[in-house]
Amino acid sequence: MSGSGERLRTLVHEGRSDAPGRFVDVLGRIGLVGYGVVHLLVAWLALQIAFGVPDVPADAEGAVGTIARTPGGSLALWVAAVGLIAFAVWQVTAAAVGFRWVDGNERVRKRVGAVAKAIAMSSLAVLIVDYLLDVGSSGTTAQTLAAGVLALPAGRLLLGLGAGTILVIAGAMIYTGVRRTFMGDLEVRHLGPLARRVIELVGAAGHLARALALGVVGVLAGSAALFADPARAGGLDAALRTLSATALGSSLLVVVAVGFAAFGLFCLADAATRRA
Repeated sequence: MSGSGERLRTLVHEGRSDAPGRFVDVLGRIGLVGYGVVHLLVAWLALQIAFGVPDVPADAEGAVGTIARTPGGSLALWVAAVGLIAFAVWQVTAAAVGFRWVDGNERVRKRVGAVAKAIAMSSLAVLIVDYLLDVGSSGTTAQTLAAGVLALPAGRLLLGLGAGTILVIAGAMIYTGVRRTFMGDLEVRHLGPLARRVIELVGAAGHLARALALGVVGVLAGSAALFADPARAGGLDAALRTLSATALGSSLLVVVAVGFAAFGLFCLADAATRRA
């Protein structure tokens, strides 16, 4: 193994977790807290949609805007952005040399999941920084992205592959939620049975709710590819509004919102108990 690889392993073993050193470990846990708060706010915004409040963006950008408008919100967002980047670095390290407590297919699955988490955390960090610097990231909507892909050679195929990838990730979230494999990433042996059970339940509910919302995003992207119509694509806000327009209506959206709130709480528990 190269010297850099050995150094990376040494840093990992020196820290509490798969993070490359204690500093990234601490910042990464702060990032997890920020990620949880964003999901709690998205849940609150989704509930407002369910109860008929107009013009509420129930997505990460809407949550970031809500935080920014509170006293001290901008400072909190800068701290969260740094933490999210640190957690993304942590997950990249975990994907390379981490998850030492499992092996075989389980380790491969967790490392692939770590890459997905790194992408999600980095994307949220970029959204926060763009918002704080007011560089106009809000113009980069799902429809804009879909239109850009459709304009490429074989654009419909590429967008369809992207939609398929989103659906695969949603399926992986369902597996994680049903099998509750996320508990293997946490150090909860020192907690009482009730606390462990609560973490397990909010984690399962949260992963399943996120899988449902992401699955709808994938279906919207697939529809845009099928009909070569970027207007059919949509992000999280569009997905939640699509759910509210189903036969179950606001009731289903309330259930999903509660699930997002559960995931937010799980992120807080994850930050406190992630395996060393």
